[in-house]
Amino acid sequence: MKLFVSEGNPHCLKVLAALEVTGAKCDVQYVNHEERVVPFLSRPALPALLLPSGLHLFSSNAICRYLFEVNGQDSSELCNQWLEWEATELQPALLQALHMAVLQGKGSEVSKVLQGPLNYLDQSLSKKNTPYLTGEAVSVADVVLWAALYPILSDSSLALGDRKSVKIWFDHGAAMHSLQCAAQKVLQGKGLQGMKSYMQKQPAPQSSQCRDTQPCNSSPAESEEGERLVSEEEIEAAALTWSKSLNACPLVANRQHPILPQEGKRNLLVTSALPYVNNVPHLGNIIGCVLSADVFSRYGRLRDWNVLFVCGTDEYGTATENKAREEGLTPQQICDKYHAVHSSIYKWFQIDFDYFGRTTTEKQTEIFSGDSTSTGFLVEDTVEQLRCESCQRFLADRFVEGTCPHCSYPEARGDQCDKCGRLINAVELREPQCKVCRQTPVIRSSKHLFLDLPKLETQLEQWLDKSTSTGDWTANAKQITRSWLRDGLKPRCITRDLKWGTPVPHPDFKEKVFYVWFDAPIGYLSITANYTDKWETWWKNPHQVELYNFMAKDNVPFHSVVFPCSLLGAQDNYTLVNHLVATEYLNYEDTKFSKSRGVGVFGDMAKDTGIPSDVWRFYLLVRASRGTGFSLLLGRHGYEKQL
Repeated sequence: MKLFVSEGNPHCLKVLAALEVTGAKCDVQYVNHEERVVPFLSRPALPALLLPSGLHLFSSNAICRYLFEVNGQDSSELCNQWLEWEATELQPALLQALHMAVLQGKGSEVSKVLQGPLNYLDQSLSKKNTPYLTGEAVSVADVVLWAALYPILSDSSLALGDRKSVKIWFDHGAAMHSLQCAAQKVLQGKGLQGMKSYMQKQPAPQSSQCRDTQPCNSSPAESEEGERLVSEEEIEAAALTWSKSLNACPLVANRQHPILPQEGKRNLLVTSALPYVNNVPHLGNIIGCVLSADVFSRYGRLRDWNVLFVCGTDEYGTATENKAREEGLTPQQICDKYHAVHSSIYKWFQIDFDYFGRTTTEKQTEIFSGDSTSTGFLVEDTVEQLRCESCQRFLADRFVEGTCPHCSYPEARGDQCDKCGRLINAVELREPQCKVCRQTPVIRSSKHLFLDLPKLETQLEQWLDKSTSTGDWTANAKQITRSWLRDGLKPRCITRDLKWGTPVPHPDFKEKVFYVWFDAPIGYLSITANYTDKWETWWKNPHQVELYNFMAKDNVPFHSVVFPCSLLGAQDNYTLVNHLVATEYLNYEDTKFSKSRGVGVFGDMAKDTGIPSDVWRFYLLVRASRGTGFSLLLGRHGYEKQL
């Protein structure tokens, strides 16, 4: 075996301590913090253990447990529980504390960050009649926790409070030569400052998930970032409720369609971002919008709220034209084909829409031809665009690809980069190519309509202040929206030189269509209008209706800025979003899922595995609830207790 470690790395202190305690036979090699020793990882990962089989372990706790096991000391269940607690509860707070103490000179604030975890550890130790965490002898749990806490607890300048049980336990470890030897090797006798070089190369940690006054893992709390912690008592209550089977759950009344707002009821209009119709939906689409919205809608019905859940396929734009060209079909034939595919897959995933529609309908054109945006907030301007002389057409959005001017991603589209998420003007692309003929386009001028966002900025900010302060907006949704407003809004082009799209009801622009991201959110209205001719009771009723939008984070600015500005500009009492829930990307082998590029696990693949859809739903929801804010939304409504 060969163990790769680096000086100053607190995670390496844990594995060297385990190596010293167990006496396992292993070569140790010290390397630079940023050296890649695990060949299949795209990022440095230290410590790393190369096994005789040629496999690598690169989780510090897994390495420690392995060293104990090869020494004949298997981990008990209690031991594994402590290792899990160290990784998920102690480490986030500890890394924040180290960052503050080593790099920011805020040693006085360390006790506040670590108060919860240390209180929990102290309370757990005080209840035992044994000197160590799991019994009379040192276990891997003691070594891991001791080594993790050593840099902090051994520094007398940090006033961490008097925790008698923790002190006795820590002193037991400090008396062991093997542990002191490991600490000397990693920190070189420099204490906290021995980690400075390592810490400087690490990203700034997020705020601790534990409030100062609440012990981690022992009582519910909500952090500054909004993550809700669940106590052991709540978990036990949830397990008990589950064990009583679904018969104990309240019955949901049969829905009578059409569902309309009701007096005296909480009326919730729930939408999930409309998926493009250019391919089979993948797991990122499922969790990114429709599954999250479905779970919340089901929960709302259990609470006897009056819920209308609508969605549909987004069928206009260059993505559809490209797919039609690839398959030798017309855009309408592509829409018909993949709308049926989407419907089938969502049905298999048990997505319980009240209505699943599409944007290629007469209602979409009617609403655009009406008062969707007041002409007082539209301006005309001539813009430079890429034009392919070989194809004799302007290259809108996905008809052109090139290198992103912001992150140098080589396959950025003409409207947005899939890697960094930044919106792009196609003429900004480096080395652009026409996707049809692969020729280099030239820059030409074309006249377009723009939504005058600067003119609406004051109204938008006033509404946003109210909506984000009173509604449930995930942290990423707030952050992305603020980033758009930070430098001031600019007019946004809402027309394109295409054939496939909602026609522009203006004589000077009859050869153009609306931009798909201006068009798509209007689809919520037209889909509802296809569901009921009383659609305005939902969409022009902000005093009686709460609007929930579910989406992946790259869709946020269109729902928090562009779409609200469109409705504000119409000046017709539209219902604006009250709660905006944005999920993080579900990655596939370190890259983003992509329908257009065929990257990821797709809905038909999931179905073909033979694994029940309930299992897929559970897995995706567990992934989504870690760090996206979706668990926070349900937690605020008492979802955990209901389950």
